[in-house]
Amino acid sequence: MVAMPQYDQARGSDHVNSDDSEVFAGVDLGGTKIAAVVAGKDGRILAEGVIPTQAEEGPEQAVRRTCRLLNDLGQEHKEMHRATGVGLPGLIDGAAGKIIFLPNLPVSWRGFPISAAFAEEGQGPVFLLNDARMAALGEFTYGLGRGGEDLLFVTVGTGIGGGLVLNGKLLLGAFGAAGEIGHHTILPDGPPCSCGANGCLETLVSGPTLARAGSALMKQGLAPRLNELTHGDSARITATLMARAAQDGDQSVAVVIESAARYLGVGIANAVSITAVRHVVIGGGLSSLGEMLLEPVRREVLRRVRMFPAESVTIQVSALGEKCGALGGVALAAQQFRSNANTEFARTNQALA
Repeated sequence: MVAMPQYDQARGSDHVNSDDSEVFAGVDLGGTKIAAVVAGKDGRILAEGVIPTQAEEGPEQAVRRTCRLLNDLGQEHKEMHRATGVGLPGLIDGAAGKIIFLPNLPVSWRGFPISAAFAEEGQGPVFLLNDARMAALGEFTYGLGRGGEDLLFVTVGTGIGGGLVLNGKLLLGAFGAAGEIGHHTILPDGPPCSCGANGCLETLVSGPTLARAGSALMKQGLAPRLNELTHGDSARITATLMARAAQDGDQSVAVVIESAARYLGVGIANAVSITAVRHVVIGGGLSSLGEMLLEPVRREVLRRVRMFPAESVTIQVSALGEKCGALGGVALAAQQFRSNANTEFARTNQALA
C-alpha cells in the first residue's frame, strides 16, 4: 500500500505562522495541456500560462517545459514561488514523489520520479496530488467551498473524477484514490470501462460519450442543428455545441443530454447518501452545459436521497472554472510547504507521509 500524506484544509494555512506575501505555484498537468499559475496563498493569481503537454515526448521533456513556463511566470511577477503543487491525471505516490499510473498518458510515464525531475530543473519543493482531488482542494479553498466544512467536487470531461472534503479535510485514502466517483458501477452489465470494469459512471457520462451519441444522431439525420453548427464534421462536436443544438430545437440531442445528466445524478445521489455531504460542485468541460446538466442532477438527488433532507444539498457549477486545478496546486503547496518547513523535507524536497 502506498503511503500518502493527509491534507488539512488550506484556507491560507491559518494554523501556521507564515508570511502573507509568500507566492506559490500550481500546475495542472493533463493529457493535452499543462496549465500553471503563480499566486499568493490567498488565491490571487499573479501570472498564468498554458502549454501543450506533448505527452508522447515523455515525462522528462514535459517537466522541462513546465519548469520553463514556471520560471517565465516567476520572472513576469519578479518573485520566485516558494513551492509548487502539481496535479496529475491518475495514481501517484505523493510520499515518494513518483507516478504510479496515468491511464491517459503513455506507458513511459509509469514509475517516473517526477518530484526529483522538478528538483533537477532547479524547482523548489514539489507536492503531488491526483488532479481531481487537487481541483477539489482548489474549490474548497478558494471557490464555492470557502468557509464551509464539506464538499464533493465532481469533474466531468474526458472522464469523471472526484474529490471529497469532510469536516474540513480532503480525504485521500489508499493510493490517494478516495472520491473516485467516476469508477463506481451504475449499470452492472453496462459498457466496458478503461479501468477494466463494466458500467462505470464514466462510461455513461463524459465528453467522448456525448460526442459519440451526437455523431450517431447526425448520421441518422436526427440532429440537423448540430450538423449545421459542426458543418457536418463530428470531430467538432463539443458539449457547448450540443447544448446549443438542443436549445435550438434538436430534441434528440436534448434527450441524450438529459439521459447523461440523469446518470450523473444517480452517481452523485449515491455519493451523497454514503457521505452525507451537503455541497456538490461540478467542474470540467461538461459543466458548460449549465442548467441543462444541473437540473436533472438535482432532480435525481431529490428523488433518490431519502435518509436525510436532500433539499439541503446544494449542487452548483465550479466558481473557479478551468483554473480550479492549478489553484488547488497553490493551496496544496502553501499548506504543505508550511507544514513541512522544519522537517527533512526542507533538505530533500520530498513530501513525507
